[in-house]
Amino acid sequence: MSTTRRTAALLLGAALVTLTATACTSTGGPTVSTEAKQTSAAAPAAADGSAAPASPAESKPAETKPADAPKAPAKIGDTIALKGSLDKGNTADVTALKVVDPAASSNEYLKAEDGKHYVAVQFQIKPTGSKAYGESPFVSAKLLDTQGQAYSATLADTKAGPSFQTPTNIAAGETGKGFVAFEIPDGTKLDKVQFALDSGFAQQVGQWKIG
Repeated sequence: MSTTRRTAALLLGAALVTLTATACTSTGGPTVSTEAKQTSAAAPAAADGSAAPASPAESKPAETKPADAPKAPAKIGDTIALKGSLDKGNTADVTALKVVDPAASSNEYLKAEDGKHYVAVQFQIKPTGSKAYGESPFVSAKLLDTQGQAYSATLADTKAGPSFQTPTNIAAGETGKGFVAFEIPDGTKLDKVQFALDSGFAQQVGQWKIG
């Protein structure tokens, strides 16, 4: 898809989501989610297929932590369970897989401006609700530096890997991966990655710590 067509599709998708968001009534303000989704390891099975008995060491009660103990923020590689604000069926497990900084352009005619460079972030998206994912990750993702400055994505393609299509369509229960590129000033110290459903308009925003 050409850059012109991708830009037109991106603008049309964002406009439609904006109109829908305006027509809906929401309560409360936006929230930032930094808690990684926990995965539990299955107990090993015995030779006959039944659960293996716990060893003396395993039978000891697990140490408990205070309920109010602070949790470490999600980092690159972690998964955050996100939900949209426009449709209860729009939920997804989103993982910020990697950050490539700098990322070289894959188009010899499209380069970052002087004094700037591209950064590419790879996301994995798995719809977990009743709805397929049919949004534009380019407008869903943001980068934040250590000064709190936010950077929106660009339509540039990089050598870091394949970019998401516009829009991206992923069936419920399936998984899709792609890169989102950003153009940032040289010398910028990146701090966080953010992602929200509803093409960036959802009240819940997932956030990952870089480094």
